[in-house]
This record gives sequence, structure tokens and C-alpha cells, in this order.
Amino acid sequence: MEKLSKEEVLHVARLARIAVSEDEIEKYQISLKQLLDDVEKIKDINDISEDVLVTPAFEGCKLRSDDEVDTTDFSKFKSNIPHSVGDFIEVPVMINE
Repeated sequence: MEKLSKEEVLHVARLARIAVSEDEIEKYQISLKQLLDDVEKIKDINDISEDVLVTPAFEGCKLRSDDEVDTTDFSKFKSNIPHSVGDFIEVPVMINE
């Protein structure tokens, strides 16, 4: 099985700013080589095509009309609020100071 050299593993470890022991170097020689081989396989995939990708949905964007409508009167909401001062709603403190 192919594996990276000790110097290559130490170079990658230095770039990643990680410390590796002698036991880990042995393990990384094999696993990093497998990872690099997989990356090379991905690079070899020719998936670039000139075809335009089109969504299968045929419906366009539905927009609603921009009509002015009446809003709900604040006094209706105010009747359900336990504590208020004028048009302001009192809420409990949630952050300890």
C-alpha cells in the first residue's frame, strides 16, 4: 500500500498547525495518502456541461396586488395585555443585571 513520506506528513501537520506523535505519523502516512487519492479521483470527474439547468417548476412567481387595507385597531390588542402604559406594553425583565 502506498503511503506518504514522513516529511510530507510533518509538512501537512505544520501547515495545519497540529502536533503529531511518531505513532500518529504512521497512521497519517496511510490515511492522508488515501485522502489525496480520493481528491485526485474527484478532480478527474468531467461533470462540466454546456447544458443550461432549468427548474422543472412551470409556475411563475405569484404576486398579490398592492392594495391598501385597514389594520387592526390597537385597542383590541390592548384589552388582552395585562400591563401597559399608554400605547406601550410592559414586559417582564428577562436579563439579570
